Amino acid sequence: MNRRIIYFINPISGTSGKNTLIKKIEVKTSLQGIPFEILYTNAEGDYQFLKEKVLREQITDIVICGGDGTVSKIAGSLLNEKVHIGIIPMGSGNGLALAAKIPTKIDAALDIIFKGNAAFVDSFTINDSFSCMLCGLGFDAQVAHDFSKETTRGLVTYIKQTIINFIRMRPFNFEIKYGEKSIHTAAFFISIANSNQFGNQFTIAPKASLSDGLLDIVIVKKMPKYRFLWSVLKQVLNGKLNDYDESSFHKEEVSYFQTDRLMIQNRDLAPLHIDGDPSSTSSEFKIAIIPNAFKLLQPAV
Repeated sequence: MNRRIIYFINPISGTSGKNTLIKKIEVKTSLQGIPFEILYTNAEGDYQFLKEKVLREQITDIVICGGDGTVSKIAGSLLNEKVHIGIIPMGSGNGLALAAKIPTKIDAALDIIFKGNAAFVDSFTINDSFSCMLCGLGFDAQVAHDFSKETTRGLVTYIKQTIINFIRMRPFNFEIKYGEKSIHTAAFFISIANSNQFGNQFTIAPKASLSDGLLDIVIVKKMPKYRFLWSVLKQVLNGKLNDYDESSFHKEEVSYFQTDRLMIQNRDLAPLHIDGDPSSTSSEFKIAIIPNAFKLLQPAV
């Protein structure tokens, strides 16, 4: 099959130099003999034009040079299209790329793209919005909202906002329904994950798979802040949130389950993020998996 690639570059995502990126794309793709075009992402996240362009120009691959939020907006605009999605991780977290074992180095990521191995990954909807890997309500969403207002990006800035918001952190009241079960709880945050991590190798849902047809739900309930620091952040960093290690935290303080759909009553209007980008919240969320949402270019298993 003759390939044609569109590269999307996010001019504000991450911290790496865009000139180096563009030069490597131009040189390496030309050496492969693959026709390509470089486009820039837009601040509005509007890619309605893309479906028609893909069909008209017989585009086979869309490669997103950016972070999870950019991947989500572009991949979400191409559902049901026979096009492969590639990632050159250039964001602040790169959760989807890291979960798929896509290298963060430009040359290595391009090699994955040129090999052309693509496999289906799941995604999900939260009300009318699309998410490629993770959304959250509460503490982490507030961090995302405040991080988006910073002029400097990167991990250091994200850690700074995490510390500030930890000091201000308060619980929110939720009702979560899935299957025949219902949970009423005050929680610092709820994560709905198709990927196993926030990004930057911070594991949040260690059982999560990109293609198992299930969402992983993590509810971190109200607890003393010192226990939040010790029991949650320690477990997240070590990737052991599913172990329920009693020496670190009590089982009743964290709930972790899998489901293909759920409903959340957001009684205190906790803030929302979708794939790391701040989003408008709601008093109610209906969330459902999209099995085999799109084909992602990734290392062969």
